[in-house]
Amino acid sequence: MRLFFLLLLLPFSLLANDDKFADVKIERTHLAESVYMLTGAGGNIGVSAGPDGVLIIDDQFAPLAEKIAASVADVADAEVKYIVNTHYHGDHTGGNAWFKQKHHATVFAHDNVRSRLADDENHHHDALPVVTYEEGVKFHFNGDTIRVMHLPAGHTDGDSVVWFEKARVLHTGDLFFEGRFPYIDLGAGGTVAGYIANVERLISMLEDDMQIISGHGKLSTKADYQKSLDMMKETAAFVLTQKRAGMSLEQLTEKGLDEKWKDWSWNFITEEKWIATLYKGQ
Repeated sequence: MRLFFLLLLLPFSLLANDDKFADVKIERTHLAESVYMLTGAGGNIGVSAGPDGVLIIDDQFAPLAEKIAASVADVADAEVKYIVNTHYHGDHTGGNAWFKQKHHATVFAHDNVRSRLADDENHHHDALPVVTYEEGVKFHFNGDTIRVMHLPAGHTDGDSVVWFEKARVLHTGDLFFEGRFPYIDLGAGGTVAGYIANVERLISMLEDDMQIISGHGKLSTKADYQKSLDMMKETAAFVLTQKRAGMSLEQLTEKGLDEKWKDWSWNFITEEKWIATLYKGQ
């Protein structure tokens, strides 16, 4: 009898999950030539749309896949041919299965993205990347060279960033949370030192006028990315100093960070969670 009621409730739970995305609008910004940025709910999406077809970087949540496809259709009379996952989190990979089933898209990602998705006992086989790589891959697509590069032990252990070389656009995935404390997934191979080192490396490769699609937040610049790096380095150094002086996590949380970082707190990574990440992760 209990199983019967659970099965009866399942469709309603799925409907409720879809309903929370009902009012989400996919906003599209044209960045350069064939390159666009889509925002909605979840990770920001990069798009290459042109005569060779459509490539997207990340695909947010499954219930938004049709809206994402509709937005892409406004600028390209073609289905999504390729998807690049910047890492494995569901707000960046949720649409994989839909695009594979409906558009026959091929999903690319780092080896560890496929492994971590496959390790989830509830995963759908069609959500898994079909082509995986260790270091990276290049697409010669829509008149541009789109370079996918793996960076180790940062947000997770499977992070990739994507460069549109001609268009001069970088998609960082979740190696950049614009204007807010980042999420470093310590349980999935992410590290504080690695995250900071990866950001330093990327900034050193950027020119001042390049556009940046962050994992979360508004379209950004090198100066915006530098502000995020400065915040991370200063707060990480502060927490490490206090930890080495013998301060417990509870005491440090009560003490808090400098007031100037107050506006970096947000609903997912509050100041308390950011302090805990820095304390446990270094």
